[in-house]
Amino acid sequence: MIDQLFEFVQNHPLLVGAFLLVLVAWLIYETRSASTNAVTSTQATQLINREDAVVLDIRESKDFKTGHIAGARNIPHNKLDNRMNELDKVKNQPIIVVCKHGQSAGAVQTKLAKAGFERVTKLKGGMAQWQADSLPVVKK
Repeated sequence: MIDQLFEFVQNHPLLVGAFLLVLVAWLIYETRSASTNAVTSTQATQLINREDAVVLDIRESKDFKTGHIAGARNIPHNKLDNRMNELDKVKNQPIIVVCKHGQSAGAVQTKLAKAGFERVTKLKGGMAQWQADSLPVVKK
């Protein structure tokens, strides 16, 4: 199998080169977009304590009930369009979008920013990172 891979690389250097170029470009894009307007668990804690930030948990209700950040509001990602008016009162406060692993929060962050929310960030690594940092969660 390895012999076949080396043979393929030797026979198709342009194809392999193009693949590697696209792979590197994709990795650079993902790295940059992951850190754009994202906060660490420590920074999120400071925003919550100092600036009364609102934590918006976009996971499904069953995941939310297994453990969430204290005071978080649960609006699942697929219901956000219908329930966005629930956030109108906190439009000027910092909002921290939290998902399971920090990957789907970016789309919600962009959607909220387009809707006029001024200070929207996402939690790097999502709830998985929050729990890995041994920070407290509330279970209902």
